[in-house]
Amino acid sequence: MIGVELRKLVRRPRTWVVIGLLNALPTLVAVLLAVTDLAPRPGTGPAFLSAVLSNGVLFPAAALAIVLPLFLPVSVAIVAGDAVAGEAQAGTLRYLIARPAGRTRLLVAKLVAVLVFVALAVVVVTVTAYFVGTALFGTGSLDGGAVGAVSGVPLSPRQAVWRTVLAMAYVAFSMLGVAAVALFLSTVTDSPLAAAMGALAVLVASSLLLTLEAAGALQPYLPTRYWLAFVDLFRQPILWRDLVRGIGLQAVYVAVLLAATWANFTTKDITS
Repeated sequence: MIGVELRKLVRRPRTWVVIGLLNALPTLVAVLLAVTDLAPRPGTGPAFLSAVLSNGVLFPAAALAIVLPLFLPVSVAIVAGDAVAGEAQAGTLRYLIARPAGRTRLLVAKLVAVLVFVALAVVVVTVTAYFVGTALFGTGSLDGGAVGAVSGVPLSPRQAVWRTVLAMAYVAFSMLGVAAVALFLSTVTDSPLAAAMGALAVLVASSLLLTLEAAGALQPYLPTRYWLAFVDLFRQPILWRDLVRGIGLQAVYVAVLLAATWANFTTKDITS
């Protein structure tokens, strides 16, 4: 059943359209940085954008920072929200659970497909950004100016590559919380759009609360609180505190929401 879900994921045009659109914004930003003088001055602006002008190896990290606040969560919410609710809307869900595999195995297959999409999206964005960045900005040695927006200590090319790989893993893990919210809502409603919009509403509320001083007591527990902590991987030395907190927080959200998803899906009356 997992193989069936993975083939459906890969063969759906929607998957590649979403990933293509996800890559469009970082690519556009790279082109604008290369052909205009809109780049922020060193030490200012979004993470890495001023640094990539001297070395395109850092552009994958910049691309992750560009898509992480909105576009990547939207993509994950769309795919995860459609996982179960899409079958219900199409009227095929009751036929799938009638198979000997049962509900739990179907849910696991859907979850694996969502996880593969998350990994695929992050990898494609990073790899595309690497080729775009190095083509437009070159691969000169990483001196202090190249990483001046993050740390005053230069990184070697090898350090930059390995820390980019760690950033990819951290961003992908952060998106599992989004996937868990959307997958849970996908078992609650028969509308993929409602599941995706519900997940996005949670994330928008979290982002807004992060800007309010009155919500200071809640902020350490909000799902979006540590998303951009991967920037600390590009400091010298690495600052692990927020990274560890982000991983722990996402692990709690994923565990609780997946347990709720399983409990709801395996007990609900399915008529679609």
